[in-house]
Amino acid sequence: MSEKKRLIIAMTGATGAIYGLRMLQVLQEQPEWETHLVISSAGLVNLKHELGMSRDELSAFADVTHGIHDIAATISSGGFKTEGMIVAPCSMKTLSSIAHGFGDNLISRGADVVLKERRRLVVMPRETPLHLVHIRNMGTVTEMGGIIFPPMPAFYSKTNSIDEMVNETIGRVLDMFGVDVSDLYTPWEGF
Repeated sequence: MSEKKRLIIAMTGATGAIYGLRMLQVLQEQPEWETHLVISSAGLVNLKHELGMSRDELSAFADVTHGIHDIAATISSGGFKTEGMIVAPCSMKTLSSIAHGFGDNLISRGADVVLKERRRLVVMPRETPLHLVHIRNMGTVTEMGGIIFPPMPAFYSKTNSIDEMVNETIGRVLDMFGVDVSDLYTPWEGF
C-alpha cells in the first residue's frame, strides 16, 4: 500500500471559513490524501460566526488536527513530507507573518517550512481594499515561491450559487496539487 499524500490546510480569522471547510470535505472523499488542519484563535471565532461550527465539528473533516501553538507538531519540520500547504482564508496578519518569516505560531511556521523546503504554498488572502503593505507582503511571498490566490469568483462560468462559486475556487486551488476535482468545476475552454 502506498503512503498517502499529505496536505496542510490552515485557516485564519479572515472571512471565508467556507473555503477551508470545503477543501477538507473534498479531501476527505479522496482516500489517497491525508489532511493536517491548523486553525488560529481568530479562525475559530470566524468559524463559529460564519458557519455555526465548533473546532471539534471542523476537526471531524481532517485526518490530523494540530494546535495553533504546537510548534513541536510534525508539520513544523521539513523532515515531515507534505505536498504543501493552503492557507484558506488568510488574514493580512498571517500573510505578514509568512512574508517576514516570523514563525510565531504553527500556521506561519508551517508556511515557513513549506517555503524553505521548496514545496507548494497557496495563500488565499481575504481583505479589501488593499494598502501598500498588503501588496508588498503578497509580492514578498510570491518572490519566495508562494502562490497568492485571492478567492475571487469567475463570472464567466455563470455559476448559480455561492456553493458553485466556492467549489470553483477551491477546485482551482486543489487542482494545483493534483487533487481530482473534476466534479467541482469545468475549466475554461473558450468560446
